[in-house]
Amino acid sequence: MLSVNRTAMPAVREVIDHRDELGVTVAELENGATCIDCGVHVPGSYRAGALFVEICLAGLATTAITLDRVGDVPVPFLHLAVSHPALACLGSQKAGWVLKAGDYSAMASGPARALSLKPKKTYKMLGYRDTSRTGILVLEADTLPDEEVTGFIAEKCGIDPENLYVLVAPTRSLVGSVQISGRVVTATLHKLEEKGYDVRRISHAAGRSPIAPVKRTGIEAMGTTNDCNIYYGSVSLVTEGYDPVFATLPSRTSPDYGRPFARVLKDAGYDFLKVDSLLAFSPAEVTVNDSESGEVRRFGSLNADVLLESFGVLQSQV
Repeated sequence: MLSVNRTAMPAVREVIDHRDELGVTVAELENGATCIDCGVHVPGSYRAGALFVEICLAGLATTAITLDRVGDVPVPFLHLAVSHPALACLGSQKAGWVLKAGDYSAMASGPARALSLKPKKTYKMLGYRDTSRTGILVLEADTLPDEEVTGFIAEKCGIDPENLYVLVAPTRSLVGSVQISGRVVTATLHKLEEKGYDVRRISHAAGRSPIAPVKRTGIEAMGTTNDCNIYYGSVSLVTEGYDPVFATLPSRTSPDYGRPFARVLKDAGYDFLKVDSLLAFSPAEVTVNDSESGEVRRFGSLNADVLLESFGVLQSQV
């Protein structure tokens, strides 16, 4: 059986070995844990963001960044192809661990979740648990974890702190923008999981999403990064059989569709309970290839107007 922590380690080593070129810093804490800053106090880079995504997906995905257009505006795009989609996406990349240790809090993703079993229902569904002595966790946070936090993580994962690697990037950073676009496939599988579909019937997955511009505040960044997937994210799935649930995947099926996500939050008084909980887990469009029948179905469509509004693109008169 694959060990998601072991398959992710080559990408972690690449980040550590090329830290200067990638615009990241690496620190060994007093308890031996390794903390990699990918955007809190450093600029990061597009390549660092792509590796961040690959690590989140347990090394079971390949990524590429290209320049394309949203409407007539040139925008960088992240492309990814995922093998073992259920394990890579839900068993690793899904932000399934709301980490709280002392005064520190963060959304935690990555292979070490398969050691801590966060959340247990996902790993029960997958029939999977990793037994690696090394753990790799990815945090979406504005501050770096200390010895107390990394010690807490190591304890929950059942490993020694010196075998723990933690990568951190705020949403309002370049790596943060890349890594949210890199969740477009995982968001789709999570929505299927929530609707009761057996995601193990998805044999292959690929996705593409624009990379959001870096914004000043976390709320602005949360809006633009999610809008990349909601309004312009594309996902392709190869499945064993067809299910009507696929028609519910595109973001157009949400009652909150049509406005930038930051505005949806503002209109809801920043009360997430008043927002369709699955809107942020919806790509703009999905193509499903039923490998049993050979049929291909497409659902949803792209919406450049809302995305460019979200980006706040200023058109030069020159």
